[in-house]
Amino acid sequence: MDLWYSWEFIVIALAGFSMFRSFCHSEKAPYYTFVHEATSAPHVLYYDYIVIGGGTSGCPLAATLSQGASVLVLERGGSPYGNPKIMNIANFSDSLSDTSPNSASQQFISDDGVYNARARVLGGGSALNAGFYTHASVDFVRKAGWNPEFVDKSYAWVENKVAFEPPMLQWQSAVRDGLIEVGVLPYNGFTYDHIHGTKVGGSIFDKYGHRHTAADLLEYAEPRNISVYLHATVHKILFTETGIPWSRPRAYGVVFEDSSGLKHWAYLGRCSKNEIIISAGSIGSPQLLMLSGIGPANHLQAHGISVVVDQPMVGQGMADNPMNLLFIPSPLPVEVSLIQVVGITKFDSYIETASGLSFAYSWVHQFIRKYELHLNETGQPSAMTAEAMYRAIETLNSLVTETLQGGVILEKIIGPVSTGELKLRTTNPHDNPSVRFNYFKEPEDLNRCVQGMRTIIEVVNSRAFSKFRHKDMPVQALIDLMVNLPVNLRPRHFSTAISLEQFCTDTVMTIWHYHGGCQVRKVVDNDYKVLGVDKLRVIDGSTFIDSPGTNPQATVMMLGRYMGRRILYERLVPGRK
Repeated sequence: MDLWYSWEFIVIALAGFSMFRSFCHSEKAPYYTFVHEATSAPHVLYYDYIVIGGGTSGCPLAATLSQGASVLVLERGGSPYGNPKIMNIANFSDSLSDTSPNSASQQFISDDGVYNARARVLGGGSALNAGFYTHASVDFVRKAGWNPEFVDKSYAWVENKVAFEPPMLQWQSAVRDGLIEVGVLPYNGFTYDHIHGTKVGGSIFDKYGHRHTAADLLEYAEPRNISVYLHATVHKILFTETGIPWSRPRAYGVVFEDSSGLKHWAYLGRCSKNEIIISAGSIGSPQLLMLSGIGPANHLQAHGISVVVDQPMVGQGMADNPMNLLFIPSPLPVEVSLIQVVGITKFDSYIETASGLSFAYSWVHQFIRKYELHLNETGQPSAMTAEAMYRAIETLNSLVTETLQGGVILEKIIGPVSTGELKLRTTNPHDNPSVRFNYFKEPEDLNRCVQGMRTIIEVVNSRAFSKFRHKDMPVQALIDLMVNLPVNLRPRHFSTAISLEQFCTDTVMTIWHYHGGCQVRKVVDNDYKVLGVDKLRVIDGSTFIDSPGTNPQATVMMLGRYMGRRILYERLVPGRK
């Protein structure tokens, strides 16, 4: 491995240190000469590497590969730059709740009845999320089989572009102090490390509230070696048909469609090291494998898809870390803030917070809009009755006004242990597949949620947080508010004696940390090569067994860099791995 590190240093030096940016200030959006609309792409293209998905892992992966090979990136969404819904912290919930056909957020509802969204934009989930930046645990890195020294180097490479120490204002400080007061110890200060206790983590929002996404990592790319096409939807991966028993299919190209509906063909060049790499995320990657003929044979045949490899584990192990929270109106003005503080408990529940008028007010109201949208689109009855809907609106109107001040304190659990599956609904790559996460199927997950909610209640009742509490609004009123809001489409229990177990089950939401579907040692090997075929890898969060750290984006970006270096090393130093 020493040769790997030495060679990696030389390549970075040759690339030039002038690409690094100051950690402390915001710059104008980068202008990339190599980013174009797919409508301008040639009918046929040839590259060394074809990266499907310009998201949280795809951007650092492609930027790294371009230092030693030609790279084509096919991103189904548009650019985040110049879009205030994406780039401004005050508009966080607006981008997530945007239901327009070309929005950066493609919404879906899991079969569990939980509202969710998947990214459809250059930069992927880093262009939509709450911005928290924190590393995976040491144990996660060990179980993944990664080299710790190069993991640290890869994190640092990412952090030079997109990670910042957040300003700690009153709301975030009160929650931090409340966590310490109720015993989530020790206090670890500002750190990216995943360690028990309370800490301030990093953020991809700079001090001006400007978002820095994984797309910023394309600043590292060699412009002469990379092409990024936007609104380029891949329909399928192409495989050779050998006709020889025991011979493995080999990926050699892809078919993609531009925004006008025209098809293009991209092929790998002749070098034996060339590969196609799927980085389409935990929904898109297993979906594309299935559309390309790799998945459960019976399921593929039922959709008229020719089977390339009968792989029953594609789409399995789908997991989403459940989130539950309390919404807390405040008698005092609060800052606009997203996730900055986290309490990492010893029972493996993570406590986080966000605040501010533009966040809280639009966050609460978006559930009403989503519910109405769901009914308009499907015409199907749901668990939320008309009476319950009326109750939710009345509760909302009584506690939330245009002058609302407040925020949320949330918990998510480690893992989770509960998993589900992904299946195709149609063969149209633009359509969402069917996904079930089986929230709280395993009692261990529910127990962690209950312990997390108890900790939130203790923080809300703490002396440190007291100035943000309405004196006449007990915790039970906050619980009643959440139970009455249409935060999902699951059955609801409105008893005032509701248990925390029932509260967790009834009010579960996503924190957008879903993963699985192409898991290591089940769909891909330890080098992220798809089992049963050649020249095809999956490198993104779909390969994870568990979600890394408290929030996964730092590790997903790190993985793109980490594997990009490994792949280039194997390409340019024959016989080395």
